[in-house]
Amino acid sequence: MALNEIFKQQLVESVEKNTKMMIDTTARLVQIPSESPESDTRALVEELKTILETIDGVEVTCHTKEEPIVNLVARLKSNTPGKRLILNGHLDTYPVGDESQWTQHPFSGHEENGRLYGRGASDMKGGIASYILTFMIMSEFRDNWSGELVMTLAGDEETMGVKGTKFLLDTVTHASGDAMISGDVGTAKVLRFGEKGLMWVELIAVGKTSHGAHVHKGENAIDRLIEGITRLNTELEAIEVNAPKSVTEAIEKSSAVSEGFSGHGETEVLQKVTVNFGVIEGGISPNLIPAKASAQGDIRLPVGIELKDVEEKIREIIDSIEGLSYHVFRQYEANWSDTNHEIFSLTAANVKHVTGVDPVLTMRVGASDSRHYRLSKNIPSVNCGLNAYNLGGPDEYIEIEELVDLAKIHVLTAFDYLSES
Repeated sequence: MALNEIFKQQLVESVEKNTKMMIDTTARLVQIPSESPESDTRALVEELKTILETIDGVEVTCHTKEEPIVNLVARLKSNTPGKRLILNGHLDTYPVGDESQWTQHPFSGHEENGRLYGRGASDMKGGIASYILTFMIMSEFRDNWSGELVMTLAGDEETMGVKGTKFLLDTVTHASGDAMISGDVGTAKVLRFGEKGLMWVELIAVGKTSHGAHVHKGENAIDRLIEGITRLNTELEAIEVNAPKSVTEAIEKSSAVSEGFSGHGETEVLQKVTVNFGVIEGGISPNLIPAKASAQGDIRLPVGIELKDVEEKIREIIDSIEGLSYHVFRQYEANWSDTNHEIFSLTAANVKHVTGVDPVLTMRVGASDSRHYRLSKNIPSVNCGLNAYNLGGPDEYIEIEELVDLAKIHVLTAFDYLSES
């Protein structure tokens, strides 16, 4: 049952009263580096433990599959049994890159003109600060809801989550729940209910070396590699996709709004196989015919096609090119949740309540740890996070006003979902 307007206003006022605390928390989290790779989240987890353990009733545990990647789980129980809502996020960030390109220090966490800057501000330390405030307010009003709220924070999302969210789901019973909200980077005005699948593939071409002037005596491995790359790009993207009507309609209906945030062309990309080769190696000298070459590619699968179908086509292409072989070294299926589940309607209603805008529902082009909840546990999962500004680049930042709005949405949705009917 939706919360009454008087109580909603109390919750909104609680967020506003604690805005400075949330901003300060975001800044402090940004100031603690947790770049991936390495994903050393030990110091960040210690800071979060210190903050969370000041909240009445919160249990905090840490879980490590492989050092220095530490994951954190926080749990808050109400006074009566009920559903369990998960708030999932990640602690690791993109690398800083070339520091000379940053206007100020990448881990400054400084405020300027209504913005907060620093690596990880949007992806996703602002979202974690929103979760912390949600826990504080849920604790304060514990008599007004039932069940429990759990926060799962993973240390290795940027490297696919095997040592983070997937590890937690496999080993911590209460890391699973009845529904999940992901505050990973995005916009609250475009709620994401699913993600494309992924297949990472390596091509290996072999040939016969010779002098570059004597092309009649050799077999060029790079030429064979290029033929394979070209055909994969062309033929995989042409594979017919048979997505459920509800998914296709959601993507098309949301297109105008979603592409305003995610860029023109997103609608098309969400509905077809895409191929990108990001690594290529081969040869030792311009005047020698290369005997070996290799490339690594990223293939994304829309809802409506399975990994086995794509690999069957890959095998057909590669087997027809002499001297070319392949192997798949990472993969998972496309995944989505039923948008008729109440977590979607409640989240959407609270986005409208806070921002005055009806959000759209669509798929997500990139990956997040939501897929682990869908694929491993079949838990309905919605992405509702902060807008990405300079994501992965210099001077990453968030709009503080959007952070405050996000916290209101998270708090209201948590109470709506867990309040007694």
